[in-house]
Amino acid sequence: MRLAVLVVALLAMAGVAFAQQRPPAKPAQPAAKPATKSPFTPPAFKITIATEGAYPPFNYLDRKGIPAGFEMELAQEACQRIKAECEFAAFKWDDLIPGLIDKKFDVIMSSLEVTSERRKRLGMSRRYYLSPGAFIAAKGAPFDGPPSLLRNKRIGVQRDSTHADWADKSFRRSAQLKRYNTLGEALTALANDEVDAVFGDKTQLWLWSQKPEGKCCELVGQDIKDNQTLGIGVAAGLRKEDAKLRDAINKAFGEMMADGTYKKINEKYFPFPLN
Repeated sequence: MRLAVLVVALLAMAGVAFAQQRPPAKPAQPAAKPATKSPFTPPAFKITIATEGAYPPFNYLDRKGIPAGFEMELAQEACQRIKAECEFAAFKWDDLIPGLIDKKFDVIMSSLEVTSERRKRLGMSRRYYLSPGAFIAAKGAPFDGPPSLLRNKRIGVQRDSTHADWADKSFRRSAQLKRYNTLGEALTALANDEVDAVFGDKTQLWLWSQKPEGKCCELVGQDIKDNQTLGIGVAAGLRKEDAKLRDAINKAFGEMMADGTYKKINEKYFPFPLN
């Protein structure tokens, strides 16, 4: 009997010692909180948009070397509307179409004029801007009316350009056409009173008139739009097989023009509409 009591006592003492050596139980951890849902819709896909970055204010590189300008703002707005994550990259002009075809990027937005040759190689979006033809002359000149007022006058044009083609068609027998290697040379001739007016791209003429050397002159007369000679405008270039992407971009451009967004972006850069 004494032996049984002794065994029980020893077992009880061992149990107490074991309990003292056992580490305390860890407190229960609170349940993990569910991840906060982002209020922004994740992008549906990712594309790269290429531009030359050398044609301000349509496209240029900002101080950080990032493509910027009128076309890039249109592109950013379109990307938001089609729910795409867009990257922007600058390439040399001659590398744009080959790079697109080689899948180095997905879209060209670089003042790409729509031509029959480009339509054969690319899938072109709807037009997103058109800079019409226009005349510029000395301030106060009596030409602020129909082009017929310039008959028998000296008109400067850039040689081998669509604007020279239109001037040939319209003024071949009624005015003296003077051809220059560049538009800049024609404008210098205007500033030096060597011609009475210059015919060219309205945007480029207006930009020159904002420079010190162009303060002598202003745009005159009406806009000239001639799809057959001067073209139908500028569009985004895509691969032909990317028809769904082209349709989505077309829809975005259409919405921007309908709801006034395009107009707001246009007015940031130019005092006249480009579409």
